[in-house]
Amino acid sequence: YFMASLCVVTLFLLLTGFQARYRTTPSAKGKKSQRRMEQDEFANRKTLFGITVYNACLLGCMLLNVSTKGSIGSFETMGISFAESHFGLSAAVAGTIVSINGMVGVASLLSMSFLGRLLTDIQMIIGGITVCAVGIISFASLQSVENGAQNSIVHYCVGIFMIYGIGYPIGHTAVIGLFSKVVGRRPQGTLQGWFASAGSLARIIFPVTSGYIAQYDDITTVFIILFVVLVISNIFVAMSSRTLNALSQ
Repeated sequence: YFMASLCVVTLFLLLTGFQARYRTTPSAKGKKSQRRMEQDEFANRKTLFGITVYNACLLGCMLLNVSTKGSIGSFETMGISFAESHFGLSAAVAGTIVSINGMVGVASLLSMSFLGRLLTDIQMIIGGITVCAVGIISFASLQSVENGAQNSIVHYCVGIFMIYGIGYPIGHTAVIGLFSKVVGRRPQGTLQGWFASAGSLARIIFPVTSGYIAQYDDITTVFIILFVVLVISNIFVAMSSRTLNALSQ
């Protein structure tokens, strides 16, 4: 009933609070500026993999979407059971902590305009992914309650805050913004569809894979793997920052 109510409210807001945007006939193309021609020339250069710089950046942004959405999807799948087994929390208490930090994440999203004036998309991506990765890896060394461990609930709250309150909302939203800027004035419908599909596929593959790893090895191994995935993502962003900045202007 709760989810159905949310859907009804969403439909009501779409019908009353949002205005449709209709496609208009494009005007005659004027002469491109020198800066625009230089940007197009740079975007059309071939990379070592035989694709253009532009296509490589689009692919890279999609992979960033996969790594961030897949990682949060895996943690969402394991989070409550991990709270029960390693912190002795009930599902209701753990869910409440996650929900509160989810509201903090909403506040982070609402502050993106302010953050955008202080930081670039690249900086927000690296910062957000770093905070999320640190929050995840902080759980990797913990022992379960069955083994006699007495893990502090404060540790759980701080880790969840880093993941849901700061890291994922800011990092992933910046990835979406960067992808849109790289696409630029080109038609975005199809590319945004591919981008969303890649994230949805990650939310399927990552949790299923994490479930098998947790079953046949240990949940802490899942956290280590997610940490490595996010670190590799940050390395890619750092190494490609100049190219991404050039194409997102």
